[in-house]
Amino acid sequence: MTGSPALLLVGHGTRDAAGVRDFHLLVEEVAARSPVPVAGGFIELSRPPLREAVATLTGAGHTRLGVVPLVLVAAGHAKGDVPAALQREALRHPGLGYAYGRPLGPHPTLLQLLDERLDAVLDPSERPETTVVLVGRGSSDPDANAEHVKVARLLWEGRGLAGVEPAFISLAGPGVPAALERARLLGARRIVVLPYFLFSGVLPDRTVAQAREWAAARPEVEVRFAGVIGPAPALAGLVLERYHEALRGDIRMNCDTCLYRVPLPGHEHRVGAAQHPHHHPDDPAHAHV
Repeated sequence: MTGSPALLLVGHGTRDAAGVRDFHLLVEEVAARSPVPVAGGFIELSRPPLREAVATLTGAGHTRLGVVPLVLVAAGHAKGDVPAALQREALRHPGLGYAYGRPLGPHPTLLQLLDERLDAVLDPSERPETTVVLVGRGSSDPDANAEHVKVARLLWEGRGLAGVEPAFISLAGPGVPAALERARLLGARRIVVLPYFLFSGVLPDRTVAQAREWAAARPEVEVRFAGVIGPAPALAGLVLERYHEALRGDIRMNCDTCLYRVPLPGHEHRVGAAQHPHHHPDDPAHAHV
């Protein structure tokens, strides 16, 4: 089929039904704005698996794809899991070609959406006396964790907040209780817990649970909870921006501190490590290709 490549959105997957729904809502929003066909699939845990999304597009005659990973930072999923899964699809579909885009963040659109989530729970007049704890997934990749800290600083600059403390819900520190305690010790009496997650899911729910437990023991601190980014129209626009960027070859991915290229302390064994696709229970061929 001639024309521009179709657009493939790749999600990690979640056991949370609301998170799966958010993903599909975003796919629908992108499809409504896109000049080319759009499909979306997951590398694990959720349906449809990536293989079904690719089969939908190839079955319609598309042999070239623009692929956008729906992740916020370049960690293991963006650097290894998704590319490995795409290579598996290339083996399944001889002649299939694809341009792989970079993660969604950091980007001004995401900062604006985070700002809007704050506005939903915080009056502008309250900002000077409010500290935000920005909670990300966390990774074993130091570069990805550093990106999250960068987003926290970018969110702090120019928005009239008392401060923004980065935190992680898994795999890295500081954890949510530690970041909340740091904010308290620095004088915070009002804290907004702001999840840096695209969609609803197990980890955002865990974030709220840990923060509520911390707050219950410290009644002198007011703790509020903002929502996840969600399938917003502006997010769909960012996805399309990443798609067009990939087709132009203008990826601009930072590889200077990638643990697969640079022997970072404690991660030297991961330089040049082979990448393998995730197991997906709905992919009967996952063990064979």
